[in-house]
Amino acid sequence: MSRPSLAGSKCVVTGAAGFLGHRLVERLLAAGATVRGTLHHKPARVLDPAVEYLTVDLQTQEGCAAAVAGMDYVFHCAANTQGAAVIRETPLAHVTPNVPMNTYLLAAAHGAGAKRFLFISSGAAYPDTGHRPAEEHEMFADDPSDVYFAVAWMKRYTEVLCRTYATKIRNPMDCVVVRPSNVYGPGDKFDPKSSHVTAALIRRVALRATPFEVWGTGEDIRDLIFIDDFLDGLLAAFHVEAPFFAINICSGDGVRVRDIIDVAAQVDGFQSIDIRLDPSKPSTVPVRRLSAALAAERLGFRCQISLEEGIRRTLEWYRANPWPGDDALAR
Repeated sequence: MSRPSLAGSKCVVTGAAGFLGHRLVERLLAAGATVRGTLHHKPARVLDPAVEYLTVDLQTQEGCAAAVAGMDYVFHCAANTQGAAVIRETPLAHVTPNVPMNTYLLAAAHGAGAKRFLFISSGAAYPDTGHRPAEEHEMFADDPSDVYFAVAWMKRYTEVLCRTYATKIRNPMDCVVVRPSNVYGPGDKFDPKSSHVTAALIRRVALRATPFEVWGTGEDIRDLIFIDDFLDGLLAAFHVEAPFFAINICSGDGVRVRDIIDVAAQVDGFQSIDIRLDPSKPSTVPVRRLSAALAAERLGFRCQISLEEGIRRTLEWYRANPWPGDDALAR
């Protein structure tokens, strides 16, 4: 089996207007690939004539077929995602759109003769391992946490499909599954209605929110990874010579929500921050950590960007690119 080469290859990035997708488009262009990006409701963010953009509905077979036609490699970054409140109140919101999209896209990629398919899964699909970081072999050891049950099994189902296409059928298609921890950084989703915890906290530090209200106890622990580090790990995983490969891409460190706030406030000089914790508001699980051991062993991958540096870069980007309506407050 030959190691895939991006130079001169034809790559499609689904969800090319999203946080992960548009940054991956930039990386693939820099690596010498010919890039196609799929769009749905949002406009393109990488305005480079070298990128071919297609506006398609990936919840249809026709849209998926158009997206992958003639492509060597498929990077599936498109997904319907929301924050903690949506997961708790309407857990199937992440299932209904994603199951057909993932299923149709895998079928279309295989039918089009794609050489390799990369799927971005989720660290939230692991069963509860408490304070011990979850290792790759534990993904199917038990049910996921109840709060993630529906979306976690959607991700697990797609992982099983990837393994099936890679190892259980004739004319297989290589598949890589990347299980990220909490990715953050410039270009993140800062919509206050749907942003994830790190982006939401960074936005409110930039806006000098007073009082600074925090959902939950502030003691929830997460593994944060800066976007540049994550893409380094993702591309290293993509190049592994194996028909099927699943791996965590994470920092391997746990950080409290309260610590994220403290670091962001310190980095940004927010000395008068008045934190108000609200345990009655929705949160997800108290601890979610992933093991970085396999990535270090197989990929030689270790994060390079500290939490302080990552938050500083994100704050700088947000001030230059505030969410609409935040313009005056963010400066």
